[in-house]
Amino acid sequence: MNLYLRYFDKEVLVSNVDEAIDFLSGIDEIGMNEMLEKDIRDYVASEVFYPKRYKIRQRVYFIIIKTDAKTMEDFKNKKAVRSIDINHTTTPAIVRLNEERFGWYEGTIDFKRVLMVPGTGKFQYRDTHFVACCKAYSGMDCYNRIVDHLSQRVDPRSQFPSAKGKNFKFRYVGDCK
Repeated sequence: MNLYLRYFDKEVLVSNVDEAIDFLSGIDEIGMNEMLEKDIRDYVASEVFYPKRYKIRQRVYFIIIKTDAKTMEDFKNKKAVRSIDINHTTTPAIVRLNEERFGWYEGTIDFKRVLMVPGTGKFQYRDTHFVACCKAYSGMDCYNRIVDHLSQRVDPRSQFPSAKGKNFKFRYVGDCK
């Protein structure tokens, strides 16, 4: 894996994090320090493949991109673009959300439920964790079934998260007959 770095018209493709830090240290405006160096090393060591941009000052950034390109020409021609892996263990849930697969799903939702406080008669939001198994055609169908079930049983002012957010998780349990 190589790293592509760009700051305005200065750009480079390097093979390791030390070369990247040397390149950035050569640019006075960036002001390389220990915190920035640690953050760059953490980013390179992580499994994240999204580009990372660092703010220098208002509306001025430099960018780091992880790539499999061997040369700058390959990078510019997008010959080493990562394709999405369809393996369910590494694919993000947002990609799998609309994938059609009829069967049993276990859905977990964390939502804000409106409850009355007995002593005062006032209402307040409470974080509520709900888990259900249901027959569904996809993760999105599982989400819709859970929200429909809950909205008939809780105060209508309760707030449900987006299916694409971190407060909804699902997993395919198995086929159903």
